[in-house]
Amino acid sequence: MGKIEWAMWANEQALASGLILLTGGIVGVAGQFRGWQFAAYAIAAGAFVCLLEYPRSKRTKGTSVERTGQYCFTVCVKSFGPLTRNYYVRAFLHAALSVPAGFLLATVLGCVCLGIASIIYLAAAIRGEHWEPILPKKEIARKPDDSMKNPPQNPPPRPPPETRRKRVDDLEGAAYDNPIPVGE
Repeated sequence: MGKIEWAMWANEQALASGLILLTGGIVGVAGQFRGWQFAAYAIAAGAFVCLLEYPRSKRTKGTSVERTGQYCFTVCVKSFGPLTRNYYVRAFLHAALSVPAGFLLATVLGCVCLGIASIIYLAAAIRGEHWEPILPKKEIARKPDDSMKNPPQNPPPRPPPETRRKRVDDLEGAAYDNPIPVGE
C-alpha cells in the first residue's frame, strides 16, 4: 500500500472548514446573535483560511491537479516563505483561529472542522510533509516527425486502388452497379 499524504486531506478539510466558518459568521452577523463580534471575527478568519488553503500543494508522487485560478493565490502564499510552507505553523495557526469561533453557536461547526484540520496538519508535519507550490510547466515545442509531413490524401476507410478514380472516357464503366435489386 502507498503512503498516505495527510497534507492533501488537511488542505481539503481546512478549505471546507473555512467556508463553513465564513458561512456561520455571516449567519451570526445577519441574525444579530448575542456576541455577534465573534461572528464578525469568524467572517474574517474564514476568508483568511480560504485564501490560505485554496492553492493545493504538489504531491510527492503522481500527478498534481491544481484548482482553477490557483496560480494567483499560489504566488501570494509562496511569498510568505517558511510561514506557509511549514505544516507545524499551519497546524498551530488553524488551532488558534478556531478557538474564538467556539463561543458562538453559528460558528461552532466551523470551529470543530478547523480544529480537525489542525490535527490533520499536525499529523502531516510529524510525517515530514511540507507545502510545495504547483507551478505551470513550460511546454517545449516539438517539431513533427518525418511520418507526419505527408498526411494521407483520402480519409479512412480508403477504397481499393482500382475504384478510387473513375474512368471519365468510359461512362458506363464509371457507373456504379447495385448488386441488390431494388423493389418498386
